Amino acid sequence: MSDLDEEYQIEYFHEEGFERKECPSCGAHFWTRDPDRKLCGEPPCAEYEFIDSPGFDDAYSLEEMREAFLSFFEDHGHERIDPYPVAANRWRDDVLLTQASIYDFQPLVTSGETPPPANPLCVSQPCIRMQDIDNVGKTGRHTMAFEMMAHHAFNAREDVEDPDQYAYQGEVYWKSETVAYCDELLDSLGADVSEVTYIEDPWVGGGNAGPAIEVIYRGLELATLVFMCLERDPDGEYELKDGNTYSFMDTYIVDTGYGLERWTWMSQGTPTVYEAVYPEMITFLKENAGIEHTETESELIGRAARLSGQLDIDDVDDVEAARGDIAETLGVDVEALGALVEPLESVYAIADHSRTLAYMFGDGIVPSNVGTGYLARMVLRRTKRLADTVGVDAPLDELVDMQAERLDYANRDRIRDIVRTEVEKYRETLERGGRQVERLAEEYADREDSIPVEEVLELYDSRGIQPDMVEEIAAEYGADVEIPDDFYSLVAARHSEDDGTAEADEGTRTDEHVADLPETEKLYYEEPGRTDFEAVVLDVIEREDGYDVVLDQTMFYPEGGGQPADTGTLSTDDTTVDVVDVQESNGVVLHRTDDDPGKGEFVRGSVDGTRRRRLMAHHTATHIVGYAAREVLGEHVRQAGAQKGTESSRFDIRHYERISREEIKRIERVANDVVTDNLAVRQEWPDRQEAEDEHGFDLYQGGIPPGERLRLIHVGEDVQACAGTHVLRTGDIGAIKILSTERVQDGVERLVFAAGDAAIEATQRTEDALYAAAETFDVSPQAVPDTATRFFEEWKERGKRIEDLKEQLAAVRAQGGGDTGEKVDLGGVTAVVQRVDADMDELRATANALVEEGSVAVLGSGLDGATFVVAVPDGVELNAGAVVSELADRVGGGGGGPPDFAQGGGPETDELEDALAAAPDVLRRLSDA
Repeated sequence: MSDLDEEYQIEYFHEEGFERKECPSCGAHFWTRDPDRKLCGEPPCAEYEFIDSPGFDDAYSLEEMREAFLSFFEDHGHERIDPYPVAANRWRDDVLLTQASIYDFQPLVTSGETPPPANPLCVSQPCIRMQDIDNVGKTGRHTMAFEMMAHHAFNAREDVEDPDQYAYQGEVYWKSETVAYCDELLDSLGADVSEVTYIEDPWVGGGNAGPAIEVIYRGLELATLVFMCLERDPDGEYELKDGNTYSFMDTYIVDTGYGLERWTWMSQGTPTVYEAVYPEMITFLKENAGIEHTETESELIGRAARLSGQLDIDDVDDVEAARGDIAETLGVDVEALGALVEPLESVYAIADHSRTLAYMFGDGIVPSNVGTGYLARMVLRRTKRLADTVGVDAPLDELVDMQAERLDYANRDRIRDIVRTEVEKYRETLERGGRQVERLAEEYADREDSIPVEEVLELYDSRGIQPDMVEEIAAEYGADVEIPDDFYSLVAARHSEDDGTAEADEGTRTDEHVADLPETEKLYYEEPGRTDFEAVVLDVIEREDGYDVVLDQTMFYPEGGGQPADTGTLSTDDTTVDVVDVQESNGVVLHRTDDDPGKGEFVRGSVDGTRRRRLMAHHTATHIVGYAAREVLGEHVRQAGAQKGTESSRFDIRHYERISREEIKRIERVANDVVTDNLAVRQEWPDRQEAEDEHGFDLYQGGIPPGERLRLIHVGEDVQACAGTHVLRTGDIGAIKILSTERVQDGVERLVFAAGDAAIEATQRTEDALYAAAETFDVSPQAVPDTATRFFEEWKERGKRIEDLKEQLAAVRAQGGGDTGEKVDLGGVTAVVQRVDADMDELRATANALVEEGSVAVLGSGLDGATFVVAVPDGVELNAGAVVSELADRVGGGGGGPPDFAQGGGPETDELEDALAAAPDVLRRLSDA
């Protein structure tokens, strides 16, 4: 296998007198202007040299540094573009969050399928890296939320066989120019470029790779310059650090990443990056939590910060051990150092996490239990726990709003509302989950085992229980638990894949039978209301359950995008076959029929017009309902799934709380206003980049289609990429009626609605039910709600009275009233064995009453099969579950339960008396065991 050493022989390095060296500490190769330099300059091979000694001439704020970077590259021929959202699954279906600026252009631009928005370009892209969550606050340099300032150039080889196959041609610039730009930018800010080292570190990711250079200045990595020019290839000659082999590709991309926060930090020389990027918030949090330091303590914290580059949970297994090394170097007690820095670490993490939440909620992510919503919830709950632990009593929504205001989000009220709602859910979760942790801790304490990390991860995943809460409760019960330092990274890794909610086109499939057939001409886009057409049969493929007929053109819509397929017939002069399903494979439409119409035949196609019209109405109504939901509930509302039908359709949306009846009525009113306005429903086929520039990534509500051109559907103000069939005007829908709502999962609400004739039919069915109820109650339809409420309240009161009487009857039985059953002396306690033909509620009440009197209760009922209840008072050595199990076995059944209360039974009622007769012997035997 070859290596990439030759790729680092960059002309600029040689022109500027750089030397290539090998670091004796870490073994990395690096380039330097300093002939006397020995080490690569990156921690842990070196310490931070810029703290209290900034590396630039002037101190910059985040905003000032961002502008300095973007202006520099604009002056050097780059076009500034707006940043993309932090939710990368808005325009990609393979990742969740934006982790680098190159995510904006993968995979369509980097592959050459579509052109970039500009070439070359520069951007300051907000990013979130969940894998850094456990490093935040501890290392002094890690931020989970950050801006990756970047400049990109997209190049394509001109010597390929067909250069026009790519959306860009030729070379804009490559490695030498990229390094030169970095040097010049550093020099313009007053950096001593003789101190800068360029470390070789090949990059791999997302199926691509290339040589890369880390830019190190005074101990801090400021940028990474990636030269993406390789693609994964099983026959490739370059084996890289991920174990895969790669070969050169036809496109090659300058992919740089300059950390805005680190450049700002370098300019200020503060103890950590957090004071540089969150100065006001850090001050606020420290004052709120009552954190104060003497001059001596502040000096010690600053000295520790210089060494904190050695702390990285990716590389250091034991953070406490690493802190011990720092304490030893400083000549202080490790516990004293921890007492100083740990509250600060929490404050730093709270500031960073609040910014992360502002990005997430500002860009429309809704908390849930899957995908990006889960990650947002995890960050929020961790932030709340940190705030409570360190003593910050400011409401979490206020902290997040401080960051949202700085980021200039317009939806700050919505962000605060989401945070408040989530904090309340978290409080309720902790109340419920604490009891589960207690049971788990007791179980492992009894076993004298440690609680496994997997159990703690599952508690967090399913209940939101923070690991330190598990530690506290476990200690109370004498159980051990070891929480790894990278706990939250492990949690994030469980949820870092695509959440699967991007609506897949289930109608598109791959079929080798159609590989050599031409794509079918689709007539339904130009004339969606037309149902008759003529075509030629190109092929007939026999299947197990029918035939797939391929035509040269068709009016039949294939299943896809949540819209069912059309049905109808294909006719020749000799035969008519039914089309029962339609699918698409590689652009070829397959008509599933019940018979063979004949290859080469001329056919007349007829689509079921009623079905088509209803599907068109429901599909267009889906767009309108989505628009109306955003108008009423907020711009954060996005589609999580949809299924169109002929009788009704469902539309799932991301929303952080239940939808009220009043909100449903408002959504309905907005939707029907769009219908009555009789707006034209327009379609267009623009270039993808143009469409995204004009309309943003909300285009992809129903999924992310491939291709350089998109089919856009305009319904009033709503614009979406969509391949379905639609009415020509909104008035053609007739009416929209929301039939029901339900919570599909936490953070996802389902709206079920009907459109057109189906809406009228659904309304009539509801009215029929109302009139039937009115007839039963013998009242007018308008009086049904009050009457039903009165009946329900009377029913509840009657139920309470019955329960009271049951408890009174149980008490009378326990005190000797009626048949007291057989009393069995078990040596210190009396057991009462009694037949009580009653329901389970009455059996439980009687058993509880007997236990309160100090007796063991063994009750049997023949009311519905043979049923047993056994209850044992505290302190009595008898297992109720074991007793029930033996008795139930005698009636052909089973049962069990905890030692103090159990129930069970079986179908053999005739054996009930014999089982109760055997109960005394069973009790004596088990009580002696």
